[in-house]
Amino acid sequence: MTQGGAARRTVLGAAVLAAGTGITGLAAGPASAAGASPESSPSAASAADGAGGGRGDAGGFRGLPYPTVIGHRGASGYRPEHTLGSYQLALDLGADVIEQDLVPTRDGHLVCRHENEIGGTTDVADHREFASRRTTKSVDGVQVTGWFTEDFTLAELKTLRAKERIPAVRQRNTLYDGQWAVPTFEEVLRWADREGRRRGELIWLHVETKHPSYFRDLGLGLEEPLARLLRRYRRDGRDAAVFLQSFEPSSIQRLSRLVSAPRVVLLSAAGTRPWDFEQAGDPRTVADLVKPEGLKWIAGFAQGIGPTMDLIIPRDAAGRLGTPTTLVKDAHARGLLLHPYTARNENSFLPAEYRRGTDPAAYGDALGAFRTYFEQGIDGIFTDNPDTGLLAAEAFRPGRRPVNR
Repeated sequence: MTQGGAARRTVLGAAVLAAGTGITGLAAGPASAAGASPESSPSAASAADGAGGGRGDAGGFRGLPYPTVIGHRGASGYRPEHTLGSYQLALDLGADVIEQDLVPTRDGHLVCRHENEIGGTTDVADHREFASRRTTKSVDGVQVTGWFTEDFTLAELKTLRAKERIPAVRQRNTLYDGQWAVPTFEEVLRWADREGRRRGELIWLHVETKHPSYFRDLGLGLEEPLARLLRRYRRDGRDAAVFLQSFEPSSIQRLSRLVSAPRVVLLSAAGTRPWDFEQAGDPRTVADLVKPEGLKWIAGFAQGIGPTMDLIIPRDAAGRLGTPTTLVKDAHARGLLLHPYTARNENSFLPAEYRRGTDPAAYGDALGAFRTYFEQGIDGIFTDNPDTGLLAAEAFRPGRRPVNR
């Protein structure tokens, strides 16, 4: 069965109280998994056996709770992002789906980091042996200085420890700096299988290929090793418990030829162009892709879109919400689901009318903001705070229909 229902709400009630104080032992269990064998382990295939596997009779993503709450980089509002501790807490809080972003190591292993530059999310700067690897690179046309996963072997990367990316906003999260290593995607697949067997339900993942054209140019293409892992862990089928996502449509097209798992095209600000469009000389912008003709094109190789929330309800110059667009209606008319990003609790991320006080790190009326977006008829939402998202979503599950559907 899929994640959700009364059991999730029971866990949620206790977990929300724990998370609100910043004191919880829910994430302690999986820390030891950071030392698991890398992707070349001969026992990897056997790990997929049992209830945690990605195939079955659950009916695919249409059987997920609606609206779906996706733990953005895990429960990154409470733990350093893309760690097994963050993923575990998101699951324990009741998230329906857990997100991973994938980048490669120099020796071709897929690891979970939001970016390939790891100076802000690991303690690499404290490792004198890696000081000479600090460099400047052009990543998707942007100059970035730091340390990059593609310059490290997996063994070297495993000597680092993860830390909070935005400590000025999430000072409490720094308590957990150094508690977890950088996980490989295979370790996450094993974790999901273990949790699936323990809970008797499928553990859903939402997996993003990061900078796929950049890495392909380096000879480190992401899609083929990702597809191999998905096949090994039986998450490659049409009804597999995984979404595949990318900001580059060509990456999703490539994945569509390798596996049948459901796919989502991510969409940034209206005036931007996907990097693969830039490289190919394709003049279309995101504003073109969210028009009916663009959505029809996406529907030819994907099952959904992941737009920034401003594409659903734009903000004005003062940061207040304006008039909703027709994107939800237009996407649904072409059979596409919508998983917009990213809802967070802190004032600095909220629309102006939902902020409370002047401290950017303080919580605002996040529940009100969530409900406003759910009222638009979206199918799910990425959030750093799965407990907040679930509390808001309960008013729309089941029997309630949003205004635009």
